[in-house]
Amino acid sequence: MARPLKRFACQACGAITSKWSGRCESCGEWNSIAEEAAPAPGPAGGGLARGGKGRLIEFAGLRGTTPQPERYRSGIAEFDRVCGGGLVVGSALLIGGDPGIGKSTLLLQVAAALARQNTACAYISGEEAMDQVRLRAERLGLGDAAVQLAAATSVRDIIATLERPDAPRVAVIDSIQTMWLDTVESTPGTVSQVRASAQALVELAKRRGIAVLLVGHVTKDGAIAGPRVLEHMVDTVLYFEGERGHHFRILRTVKNRFGPTDEIGVFEMSDRGLSDVANPSALFLGERRGQVSGACVFAGIEGTRPVLVEIQALVAPSSFATPRHAVVGWDSNRLAMVLAVLEARCGVAIGANDVYLNVAGGLRIGEPAADLAVAAAVVSSLADEPVPTDMVVFGEIGLGGEVRPVSQREARLREAEKLGFRSALVPRGRTGSAPAPRAAEGIAIDEIEHLTDLVARFQAPDRPMKRARRNGPSERGREQG
Repeated sequence: MARPLKRFACQACGAITSKWSGRCESCGEWNSIAEEAAPAPGPAGGGLARGGKGRLIEFAGLRGTTPQPERYRSGIAEFDRVCGGGLVVGSALLIGGDPGIGKSTLLLQVAAALARQNTACAYISGEEAMDQVRLRAERLGLGDAAVQLAAATSVRDIIATLERPDAPRVAVIDSIQTMWLDTVESTPGTVSQVRASAQALVELAKRRGIAVLLVGHVTKDGAIAGPRVLEHMVDTVLYFEGERGHHFRILRTVKNRFGPTDEIGVFEMSDRGLSDVANPSALFLGERRGQVSGACVFAGIEGTRPVLVEIQALVAPSSFATPRHAVVGWDSNRLAMVLAVLEARCGVAIGANDVYLNVAGGLRIGEPAADLAVAAAVVSSLADEPVPTDMVVFGEIGLGGEVRPVSQREARLREAEKLGFRSALVPRGRTGSAPAPRAAEGIAIDEIEHLTDLVARFQAPDRPMKRARRNGPSERGREQG
């Protein structure tokens, strides 16, 4: 009798090794390698030698008439927005987030909203009993929605149920890490089980035209647990973000085959569940206090939506040998670069101070256009001089101290004007390019070319701030000569 083949797979990244070790060489995770049954080897040469020739495939040109995909619109505006206009028929959507952030609550509300529009929906839970789901639905006021509930973990049983002619058109699977296939010899939650279960459910969605919504657990680093191929198999990947201390959540699109990526939807959490936030900028600026040094309003772009958010900085003398830099909501490496440019190109002495940076409201910013707003907040805190309360700032900073233009300038200015801002500190347009159209007539635009122009605006006469020349070592050499 042939001996069954075995292999060792990392449960964090899915890397395959021939023997067990305490640490995965691919991702560096400890105690994550487990033994699994290897798939049976296929025939030599993949069966091509004795299988004959394959069928010829037909090519088509790029030009043609392709109808727009049919969508299920839930009526929850922010959810439909991040999905690109609603759930596409026959698509697979994966949503991840920290425990307790509200993933199950959001999908239960989506299923109830679709059911009230006569779209048959099923909610299949592998983590909670049906009574627990019912209690949550009653607490959210969704007890009258015709959502079909089930508690199951067998993918074979789920597929057999959804194959029926009267099967629902939208299915929520909570969560994919609890599903298992009896053809895979491993425990639920392992890499092989998650990959095989997701592949079977995605295939079902494509074959039967069912919109499948999968809930995914996340690791301590914030990435969806399981193999990376899980995000490649599905059509849309959403991340649910937010801090437990804040009352609102952010749903962010990181992949979407049927709509724009990096779109965000903003929800407010209450005892009645999650509700849409029609104007996120007003929410993020709701607790803003004027005439405070170290605070600056940044006009950013999240997907296709302009969003205004307050960036706060605090520069204080350090009591340690090595100053501390703490960042919440922004890239810490980007902050280190901005501080280095301020010191090297503008002569601003920050080295002996602790620097704390916070994006108010819990929003995470990733675009380089926030560089100038961060620099303005840092210099404002260092000089103890507030940024004008009616000013918005945006622009990218280069390593030479130059301030570079960013995209969608008009959309940023229109959003700022709508919220009552009257001035904007922005980069100067590209040399030789046509002047940009005036998108906001009520905003006075102040254009700068170099970071030293920003520092000069916070230089008080009684407390002069040290500044360096723009031309660097060449001009200093001429002065010494």
